Amino acid sequence: MALPRLVTIDRELSDAVDRLRFAAPVTHVYNPLVYARAPHEAYLRRYGAGPKEALLLGMNPGPFGMAQTGVPFGEVEHVRDWLGVEARVDKPAGEHPKRPIEGFDCARSEVSGRRLWGWAKERFGTPERFFERFFVVNYCPLVFMEGPTGKNRVPEKLPAEEREPLFAACDEALRRVVETLRPRWVLGVGAFAAKRAEEVLAGADVRFGQILHPSPASPVANRGWAPQAEAQLAALGIAIG
Repeated sequence: MALPRLVTIDRELSDAVDRLRFAAPVTHVYNPLVYARAPHEAYLRRYGAGPKEALLLGMNPGPFGMAQTGVPFGEVEHVRDWLGVEARVDKPAGEHPKRPIEGFDCARSEVSGRRLWGWAKERFGTPERFFERFFVVNYCPLVFMEGPTGKNRVPEKLPAEEREPLFAACDEALRRVVETLRPRWVLGVGAFAAKRAEEVLAGADVRFGQILHPSPASPVANRGWAPQAEAQLAALGIAIG
């Protein structure tokens, strides 16, 4: 039986980024498309049928979200209890002692994921209603950690010689995802993702927009992320409810 197209795209992306190498200050790199493949592909298979009205594009996995569950913005409770996705998560090669992978046993809640999926649950009720219109992916599948602390390093802060081949692989995957899902909109969740989408998909038959990133590091998001994001969607003409 042929694999679903999104699964094929992500397996090929995973192989491409696994061939890359990253130098100090990055000391550890996690690829949840490998060690969390089972829940990641369960998410794609269950909810990734197109076409979609809008593709929500994040940057890369958070340490307590997709890094644990394989699902973008994948806060454990919402992935397991609302999306209904739970499967075996293995250990990454070269696990950082300060950033253990515990899969669905992870007790830490990723705030960004709790906000995004919590909003989806509140406004749509069921995942099926949400995914009739929307899908959520990350631009880059890798998590980068620095030194003994395990400090997160975002992809855009990598040196050019590391960033360029990484972005080339991620660009190609994004183009193929958009060809598969045929969204009317590609919406960056945060400025980085919005900028990458516009650059990568220039000339494609899609509209672009941006919503506020739900990160707890954002003072603006901490003043009520959901109503602000929903207002941004409304301003684009994307009605909710």
